[in-house]
Amino acid sequence: MSFTIAIDGPAASGKGTIARAIARRFGFHHLDTGVLYRAVGARGGDPVAAARALTGADLTRDDLRSNEAGQAASRVAAIPEVRDALTDFQRRFAAQEPGAVLDGRDIGTVICPDADLKLYVIASDEVRAQRRAAEIGADPAATLAALRERDARDSARSAAPLRPAADAVILDTTEMSVTDAVTRAIAEVSARLRAPATRR
Repeated sequence: MSFTIAIDGPAASGKGTIARAIARRFGFHHLDTGVLYRAVGARGGDPVAAARALTGADLTRDDLRSNEAGQAASRVAAIPEVRDALTDFQRRFAAQEPGAVLDGRDIGTVICPDADLKLYVIASDEVRAQRRAAEIGADPAATLAALRERDARDSARSAAPLRPAADAVILDTTEMSVTDAVTRAIAEVSARLRAPATRR
């Protein structure tokens, strides 16, 4: 039986860092689902056709971490047909043995609603902007404005809006070091793994 971990939250909250650390610690597969939408947006043209034609090469583009790619991802992610085209791929990934960690915005609510563990990672707008600006070498003020615009669009969209699942564990990383955040998340995973009766 595979063990599925869904990690959601807004951009630069730390969910990707936490997801990668969990995958390494437990030997699980990891998928940054945001890369799928960034790649669709970066391809340009008709978003639905781009989602259906997505290849592995599209996921390795050098420009996928830019603010522009993030904004494009947010726009195409609001299109139900794009989400439908990528849902099956994500669910197949989540079913891999011995387990999988998926991070994104709708993993716990839409893609893997029966995940063994759901984490919703948050941080203050200002801290998230500082992190993302440092990551991509951008202006912090411009990054803050872009993050807030994206948050508003992601939360308001009709298709799989950004929100925590009802049974998600909320992890606020605003004042946490990377080590502290990862340690807390790993403790949550370990607790679930020790309680097989709670697993589906």
